[in-house]
Amino acid sequence: MGFRFVAIPGHRVVAHPQAQPSDERLEPELPPMQEAVERALASAEFRDVKAKDRLRSLLQGDRPPNLGSPGSGFGPCAVFAQPPQDLPALLRLADELDSMARREAGERALVWKCGECNARYAVPVALVRPVSIRCERCGHAVELNPNRSLGEESLIDPFLGAVNSARHELASFFREAMARGWPVLVATEDTNT
Repeated sequence: MGFRFVAIPGHRVVAHPQAQPSDERLEPELPPMQEAVERALASAEFRDVKAKDRLRSLLQGDRPPNLGSPGSGFGPCAVFAQPPQDLPALLRLADELDSMARREAGERALVWKCGECNARYAVPVALVRPVSIRCERCGHAVELNPNRSLGEESLIDPFLGAVNSARHELASFFREAMARGWPVLVATEDTNT
């Protein structure tokens, strides 16, 4: 199930079937992989309940969500957190997400791909130097220039990099939404389309 978070000023929130306004909103820049977002929230807690379980109960519970959709391809929204009563709990969740990301970061590596055969090469960040190597598959030259890498990943679990990126982005989003005093809304992909 894909989640989409959005924060909008409380006086601008609209009911379903309307769409939430797009001119004044805050959204986290989450990785495109839905599994990363679900795994980022998997063991984090919000108000003594697993955050992922709370999301599911809000979106699939007895009372269906009744607020407007955040955009095309998504169903109606539910309120995940409302200031000021949820402020302390949401800030604790943000802190927990950041500390989980730091704890599970592991050794980092920069990643490159061969331009011919797409073979992947990862070099631990501490050992990165601008060099050119021959691809082991096709023999094509691969430039290992730090400025041209595809990004950073965890050496232990490359998917963990996306999970930790989602954790940091959600933590920053939750803090900013609460600082503005905006409710945090959540929706899931619309299964009726």
